Amino acid sequence: MDLTKLSTETRNQKSMELDMMSVAEILKLMNSEDQTVPLAIQKQLPQIENAVETIIQQFKKGGRLIYLGAGTSGRLGVLDAAECVPTFGTDPTLVQGLIAGGQSAMTVAVEGAEDSLSLAKEDLKKLDLNENDAVVGLAASGRTPYVIGALKYAKNVNAATISIACNKNAEISKFADYPIEVVTGPEVLTGSTRLKAGTAQKLVLNMISTTSMIKLGKAYQNLMIDVKPTNDKLVERAKRIIMQATDCDYQTAEDTLQAADQDVKVSIIMILTGSDKQNAINNLKQNDGFVRKAMKED
Repeated sequence: MDLTKLSTETRNQKSMELDMMSVAEILKLMNSEDQTVPLAIQKQLPQIENAVETIIQQFKKGGRLIYLGAGTSGRLGVLDAAECVPTFGTDPTLVQGLIAGGQSAMTVAVEGAEDSLSLAKEDLKKLDLNENDAVVGLAASGRTPYVIGALKYAKNVNAATISIACNKNAEISKFADYPIEVVTGPEVLTGSTRLKAGTAQKLVLNMISTTSMIKLGKAYQNLMIDVKPTNDKLVERAKRIIMQATDCDYQTAEDTLQAADQDVKVSIIMILTGSDKQNAINNLKQNDGFVRKAMKED
């Protein structure tokens, strides 16, 4: 294994005296390097677009989105998957994250797990991966065996395959229908890919999940209308969303949310169309959950 060919493993010439820098100098350098990440992502927007369009189509076929990686990459996938549930009101099975070594690897490194070509296949088999699903393999280095094994198996079952690497001509790209290569270059701290590479992966995951969910009808204007009000903060956020979407007062938002059984979407349709709860629910179902389309039905 020759890591010297990976830009993420090479030394950053701007940080050669890192250990001698002041706190202010280190922070300034890190901030400056971080600013290069969005520009690197910009170059990959066409590839990201193709990946997202494919994921949307897989969702519409009843499929799932499976993130998969090792170490930092795996943790970022698990994080994005977990956040889809409260943000978009998804079933926990719709977007899932797998990490080499299992859930314990979220906090403690599991030695050797990422080097296994067969472990990911076993993990995906447990999920009954099928041709309607989409698998996103994450590896900053672009060569993690666990991810390669996952993408190979996903291809065998005809699932859609997407890879996200932070090196050019990444090994995992060879096994993906839609390879994304965000070249972030040398880290301030050599080889610490939780820095720029991790930031790049997090930003791309934000784009993938958020855009996919918007195109599934989980936004009205720029509001999170499928948020689940499971605690006091989220209940208040739900009321505020209803007020912003309908220009109603606080009491109307509160009363309608209660009448709609805490469903923000239904509340918005009820207020904007003057319909009752059941008609609002029916309109949403007939229009695949899109609020704008449901409003035209009434």
